[in-house]
Amino acid sequence: MNKIIAVITVALLFALGLTELSLAQENVTPGSGSDENTGTIRGTVLDHETAEPIFGVTVFVLGTSSGASTDFDGKFDIRIAPGTYDVRFSFVSYTTIVVEDVEVIEGEVTSLGDVLMRSSIEEMDELVVTAAMISTSEVAMMSMKRRSPNVMDGITAQRFNEIGDSDASEALKRVTGVSVEGGKYVYVRGLGDRYTKTMLNQVDIPSLDPDRNSLQIDIFPTNLIDNMVISKSAVAHMPADFTGGIVNIETKDFPEVPILDISASIGYNPDMHFNNGFLSYGGSNTDFLGFDNGARALPDAARNATIPTPISGDSPQQVSEFVNSFNSTLGPTENTNLMDYSFGVTVGNQFDVFGDKKLGYILTGSYKNANNHYSDMRYGEYQTQVGATNYDLIYATTQNGTLSERNVLLSGLGGIAFKTERSKYRLTAMRLQNGDSSAGNFFIDNSNDAPGQSGYTADSYNLEYSQRSITNFFLGGTHYFDGPSIEIDWRFSPTFSTMNDPDIRKTAYTLSLTDNPPRFNAGAGGNPSRLWRYMDEVNYNGRLDLNKDYFLFSGDAKVRVGASYSYKERDFEILAFDLQSFGSWPALTGDPSEVLREENIYPNGSVYYQSGNPDPNPNQYSSNVNYAAAYISNEFVLVPRLRTYLGLRVENYVQRHTGRDALFAQSGTSGNNLDNAKVLDSTDFFPSANFTYDITDNMNLRLSYSRTIARPTFKELSFAQILDPVSDRIFNGGLFPIGDWDGNLTETRIDNVDLRWERFGADGQLLSLSGFYKTFDKPIEVVRIQVQATSSEFQPRNVGDGEVFGAELEFRKNLNFLGSAFRWFNVNGNFTYVLSQIDMTDQEFNARLSREKDGQSVDNSRQMAGQAPYIINAGLQYDNPEIGMDAGFFYNVNGETLVIVGGGLFPDVYADPFHNLRFNLNKSIGDKASVNLSVSNILNDSNQELYKAFRAESEIFSSFDPGRSVSLGIKYSF
Repeated sequence: MNKIIAVITVALLFALGLTELSLAQENVTPGSGSDENTGTIRGTVLDHETAEPIFGVTVFVLGTSSGASTDFDGKFDIRIAPGTYDVRFSFVSYTTIVVEDVEVIEGEVTSLGDVLMRSSIEEMDELVVTAAMISTSEVAMMSMKRRSPNVMDGITAQRFNEIGDSDASEALKRVTGVSVEGGKYVYVRGLGDRYTKTMLNQVDIPSLDPDRNSLQIDIFPTNLIDNMVISKSAVAHMPADFTGGIVNIETKDFPEVPILDISASIGYNPDMHFNNGFLSYGGSNTDFLGFDNGARALPDAARNATIPTPISGDSPQQVSEFVNSFNSTLGPTENTNLMDYSFGVTVGNQFDVFGDKKLGYILTGSYKNANNHYSDMRYGEYQTQVGATNYDLIYATTQNGTLSERNVLLSGLGGIAFKTERSKYRLTAMRLQNGDSSAGNFFIDNSNDAPGQSGYTADSYNLEYSQRSITNFFLGGTHYFDGPSIEIDWRFSPTFSTMNDPDIRKTAYTLSLTDNPPRFNAGAGGNPSRLWRYMDEVNYNGRLDLNKDYFLFSGDAKVRVGASYSYKERDFEILAFDLQSFGSWPALTGDPSEVLREENIYPNGSVYYQSGNPDPNPNQYSSNVNYAAAYISNEFVLVPRLRTYLGLRVENYVQRHTGRDALFAQSGTSGNNLDNAKVLDSTDFFPSANFTYDITDNMNLRLSYSRTIARPTFKELSFAQILDPVSDRIFNGGLFPIGDWDGNLTETRIDNVDLRWERFGADGQLLSLSGFYKTFDKPIEVVRIQVQATSSEFQPRNVGDGEVFGAELEFRKNLNFLGSAFRWFNVNGNFTYVLSQIDMTDQEFNARLSREKDGQSVDNSRQMAGQAPYIINAGLQYDNPEIGMDAGFFYNVNGETLVIVGGGLFPDVYADPFHNLRFNLNKSIGDKASVNLSVSNILNDSNQELYKAFRAESEIFSSFDPGRSVSLGIKYSF
């Protein structure tokens, strides 16, 4: 705790120093000495219809000689003496706006936020509003949504502040058609992780999890986000490797006002916290920062071609020293855990340099420490029975026990932005460090009645640590020519990510049915084992875009051309070691702390380590991708009120792989061995067309078509076999020919059609109805390997063609029509309903037929894996700016979703609906502080994945109870 306090103190002192420096700069006008007796008015002027910035608007303070013109970002900055003023905004073909009662305070910045100007063809009287009535960024987001060429949704920083969400995952749950699986992975329109893409500042960013395509969204605190936009239909300048949606996270660059925000929160879950049965083990003294300092590192000698064993020719002393070079802790200890807590600091400002140039900076850091304790964690392996009348599933293996986790997330982002009259440059650096320490104790029951099973019971102890990091740099520039009509934008972003699982330990005692003591049995519970997993990945992404505004068919038009290039490379390795006994095992009592006592280690005893790593290692691979793309698109008005977008994107994608399968590793001759071999090589054209008919100024009808693609991940296009030591489940790379699978995993190509009607009302009110249709050519799904009856193994495979039909309904409605007492209340909701269908391969269909039951009619089609049949997000909200309070109840649920394809011996696995009801209250305290109260999982629902089969009772694949949690946070702005 002292170390945490020291880190907080240093961060606060650093933040205060920067803010004092920036405030001092704020009060100095270059070349004119001190302006201590002035304040500043800032804001952004946007087109009400398009939400695009308006260049050259005259901003004048009435009754004075002070004024300014907006730049290419629509921003303005006026220095003026303290007082209360009226500010006028005027520009040709736009209705003049006068903002009254703008209060300027000495040495401070008064922000008018987003000022939305309406175009006016005929002469109109000026529009007069008060400063408190100025349109906000949320209204600007609605305007952007209304005028966007493609179907999109989004949420802004202003909305984050209103609802009090601390991270991006909570905020995104409120967006139409979006669900957040496991609190961190974004699914759009119910489509699984494979079909959703995450980008940072419009550039690809990889996932922290090698098992996932999309990045964990909960790692982004909302204090560093400017907005998040979810694109649901394709346009040419976006990557084509998505189908559900692209989530783009834009970080802040030029803070409108000086920022020094400090926030902290605590969270309590009665099922999780202050539990004296919390399991843990000694790690390293840097675990609290999210990384291991080397305490769990693999001993150097373990990487030798041969390691010291009683039969290797090494001396007994060398064998003993080698065994003692490993940490001797193999089991957890019980202690009492604390509550969750977090804190964050954000500093930012902008000031003038070199005359009228502007320099902005943003620095933010956050720390989260979460403790989870699942006292009834369950895993199950079940099978169907032979016989047309045997409906019930039989268990092969069940595991029940306790799992405790301590998760640390440390994040930091620093950025600077520099703006001239015609250009803007931006540089950011981001670091995310995540450490997850877990310990478990499970009772394993293996049945001898199920095919391929030996029948045993065991007591298993699991210790695991995973550390993951992302380091991202972003350098970009935007330049304007010919007024703002020509825009050149360039971006370069390298990302370096690592995933290390150092020293995963599993110790399982096989329990005898007699009074004999527990023992290790390689054919049952297994011998004690240790794993080290390493992954390093680099991503280099660059893109260049040119946009040109012009006239076509007597209307405004925009042509866009651009190109991008990405290079990705991943190195992956798993090293495994087992404890063996040279002779009989020593007498054991079932306590894992006894195993590596000195009297049990060879030569005093019989215990030694054996390597499970042949040379070459089948669980080691290196893969790389060269990915080049170019596009052209045109936006124009084809006929009055019909906005048209046509685009074409071409992508060349080449993936190479170096690796081998287990057979080649053992024999050196037979089997499969690849040396930088091409495993994917394709050039694809991706057309996109979007038509928007403006029925009225606030009502649209949209129709769009696009072609997209889903590609296998590095892990999926490999020979790797990756064991989950807790559940004992094995992932097999898709290059393995297993059973009826030929090992030729390839891309999925998708055609998409969208239709949407939308109506926009005042104050962000909205009603929209959408329909969509998608076809999938060779979709990739994770299937249970039928021929592996003795173990639980899974593999990604191309299955039969598929299609998806869907509909979405979204509404946001203020309840003031019920009377003045309801003027602060609003209801909002979105509902997505989907019908999906996959045409089975002959192999899957025949496997299902082989276990067909009486009364069952096996069809050759089924639900698509990963596709939720429905999503519901709903909220009832009270938002009263007069007292600074925002509160509401929010509900989210996904329908029953197929997650693992079974058939034949193994039934399908479905994710059960998780009904999440959440309460949130955010209350301002004066002008500087706010408090946030949140209650999650009010319904106390469980998180379950279940085996389901015809007329059979559902059985558990995995199950845990997250419990109810309450969090309280405070934020103070200096």
